[in-house]
Amino acid sequence: MPLVRISLMKNRPNGFGKKVGAIIYQAMVDTINVPVKDNFQIVTEHDSDTLIYDPTYLDIKRTDGIIIIQITLNEGRTTSLKKALFNTIADRLHRELGVRMEDVMINLVEVKKENWSFGNGIAQYA
Repeated sequence: MPLVRISLMKNRPNGFGKKVGAIIYQAMVDTINVPVKDNFQIVTEHDSDTLIYDPTYLDIKRTDGIIIIQITLNEGRTTSLKKALFNTIADRLHRELGVRMEDVMINLVEVKKENWSFGNGIAQYA
């Protein structure tokens, strides 16, 4: 049920975005109980005209290594689960791909279950 949008700057090694997506998916499975095979992602690469960020908002020093992650998912998870997800994603991106934790921005968009159709024009969760 999650739909993950991953935005990052161009000029990354081939396959980098796919590796980021794999880390995010596994973190969701491990921390917020996303089902196996429930993996839908959109990865977009940008230049400085189409990925705009403040380099010091909230006194966090960001670089062009920034990765902005937006996850649309069913509502209802606890704040502690959300915090665990944020930390797990940032930590694994740092450990596995060398991404600075300061450069990982995550936004969750919670929706009701009836707002999904996975195909065939059917609201599978309604």
